[in-house]
Amino acid sequence: MRNTFLFVFLFFIGITTQAQDTLKVMHYNLLYYGVVTSWCTNDNNNVDNKNIHLRTILGEVQPDILTVNEISANEIVQNELMQNTLNVDGKDYYQKAEVRNQAGSSIVNMLYYDSRKLKLKQQYTAQQYVRDVDVYELYYNSADLALGDTAFVVCVVAHLKAGSEEGDAATRNVMANDVMQFLEQHYTSENVLLMGDFNLYSGSEAAYQTITNYANIDMRFLDPVSQNGSWHNNSAFAEIHTQSTNTSSNGCASSGGMDDRFDFILISDEVRFGTRSVRYVTDSYQAFGQDGNRFNGSIINPANTAVSEEIATALHQMSDHLPVVLDLRVDKVLDLNEQHIKPFLASIKPNPVRGLLQLEFYLNKPNQMWVNIYAIDGQLINRMVLPALSGKNSFQINLESMQPGIYLLQLLDEKGNAEILRVIKAN
Repeated sequence: MRNTFLFVFLFFIGITTQAQDTLKVMHYNLLYYGVVTSWCTNDNNNVDNKNIHLRTILGEVQPDILTVNEISANEIVQNELMQNTLNVDGKDYYQKAEVRNQAGSSIVNMLYYDSRKLKLKQQYTAQQYVRDVDVYELYYNSADLALGDTAFVVCVVAHLKAGSEEGDAATRNVMANDVMQFLEQHYTSENVLLMGDFNLYSGSEAAYQTITNYANIDMRFLDPVSQNGSWHNNSAFAEIHTQSTNTSSNGCASSGGMDDRFDFILISDEVRFGTRSVRYVTDSYQAFGQDGNRFNGSIINPANTAVSEEIATALHQMSDHLPVVLDLRVDKVLDLNEQHIKPFLASIKPNPVRGLLQLEFYLNKPNQMWVNIYAIDGQLINRMVLPALSGKNSFQINLESMQPGIYLLQLLDEKGNAEILRVIKAN
């Protein structure tokens, strides 16, 4: 038994040796995904057709974090996107956030993420004027997570008021102020990404100034490409224009060609300088599919030099916006044990523990489970058998008599499937 455990233990230690990781972040306005209106119908904006094109785009980008605007508030539709465009071709690890829609809009925001690398800790609604602005707090699945050490990424997803009138700009600024005040209360020194379709025509607009020149200097967001200016219908900014992918409309998509920079991912100082284990990878920001030769033209004509014809066609057919993407370098080691060996989705709390440890896990069907607790040197400290039911199981284990230190808890079923959790016994 000692030799067997030492092999398991060495494997557990060895699989956490990956160096720094890179996260691909993507934001995309999906153009009324799953929403039927008088102008966006099942004929000109069919979800099944959109899924074909979205699979192509996501298969090329392979995002670890995907945030979206203009998706239906119906969770069935949101799950359909996840299962039909992300969890395909053998993938089963993408998960989504909860549905929130305090503003009662027909189109909402959503976040999807690679659950092997990231976990969703909590989410908030920063404001609900016109549309919700959603805040998603993710943490990295690092090897030292059991020690309370990881890296957090906060994604703030906004879809500001559309329109070119003075009142529209004023409404955008109200929403931006609400968001900044919320962040000032909750995330003054965190890795924050502020992303979405901001519907801004110029960097001089009040909402953009509120975000980038906020009164609290520590809260100001940065544009990774540092291209402030009058973006609308200005060829000088052709390389960052994200709307519209079409020169003629099918009745749903906007037309007129690429002449606006509506879509953004802005970063906090912490992300820019990497002071909290997450750093923006220089020059990784791009409007995906934008080669700079699109001014007042479509994404497919002339021939696109940034992406293949297949990808350009998918972008043209999927939405009237281009996605925006960037890379983040995470200065942590990914716990590949958590990534691949989670047959029971087990968790323990509290950790560190002084007395009673609560073990929770999930089973597809009733099974007899063994719990083995080992010292670091491989010595078996305790063994117990648990009669477990299908679904969620919860058991308390008394560790009060154990000496302070680090232990490994092995959860094992009748077929030999195992999951190992690190336990810290406190004084």
